[in-house]
Amino acid sequence: MELPAPLRQAVDRILEKIPLPELKQAAKTLSDRYRAELRDGRLHMAQDMAVKAYLATRLPATYAAVRASLDALNAARPDFAPKTLLDVGAGPGTVLWATNGLWPDLEQAILLEASAAVRKVGETLAADAITARTVWRAGDVTIDLADLQPADLVTCAYVLDEIVPASLPKMVDRLWQLTTDTLLIVEPGTPAGWQRILAVRAQLIAAGAHLLAPCPHKAPCPLTAPDWCHFSRRVARSRLHRLAKDADVPWEDEKFIFVAASRQPAASHAARVIAPPKSGSGKVLLKLCQEDGTATEQLFTKRDGADFKLARRLDWGDRLASE
Repeated sequence: MELPAPLRQAVDRILEKIPLPELKQAAKTLSDRYRAELRDGRLHMAQDMAVKAYLATRLPATYAAVRASLDALNAARPDFAPKTLLDVGAGPGTVLWATNGLWPDLEQAILLEASAAVRKVGETLAADAITARTVWRAGDVTIDLADLQPADLVTCAYVLDEIVPASLPKMVDRLWQLTTDTLLIVEPGTPAGWQRILAVRAQLIAAGAHLLAPCPHKAPCPLTAPDWCHFSRRVARSRLHRLAKDADVPWEDEKFIFVAASRQPAASHAARVIAPPKSGSGKVLLKLCQEDGTATEQLFTKRDGADFKLARRLDWGDRLASE
């Protein structure tokens, strides 16, 4: 997956003439903070160079994860076409770009972001490219949600890992209050990210939400440690991306986990592939999260006819449905 051309071009313009050594150092510092899940009271992207490092090394991956999550939401609710978006912890507008790509008739977007440096870059990226009326607001996601207006689609991507755990239930409760239709929360695809999503999932189910994706059921997650639920998207690396990370291969795999919940039920539920398929001659083995709340491995062979033809086309994260 790649960034949309207008976004990629806007990023390239911002990163022109940035000294590579400075970008590499900023990228390393940013990566170290993310990996350590630091909660030291400082913003990860308070400074301009940190924002530029994010654009070069993290934006393509987070965009891919958000777009894949939105695609899964859309598959469960094909009738849903939001007119309004509220994105909290918006970064440089990653969710805005992914949402606009899927639903170009989006009319209004409110983006809450604490960092002035990030808001400035986000406004620059979206200028003349996003048709929705877009309003950027300064604010902390844990204390500045009271005055926001509800929206059809409320999103929070790669944010919970930066929040003190004790603050999360109140924050999630407020996000659900602000949701007139659907709420999407995306986190890094780590065991810790999965645990945060499980807590959010349980809270939303208790509040009466309908799960859209990835779970085809409301039962407790059937996976247990050391296994955990997550998905992956392969992301193309630009030349600058490779240089900034001292990377050799022209791609990377972004691991992520998400939950999409709605005030409306899904149009349909189907088992979901929750691990990379294992293919062999005339057969494919799929690990599936089933509608009955179990996780099973199912072998499909040529003898299964149409089911086999469908199964061999599926990838990690896909639904077992002929849609």
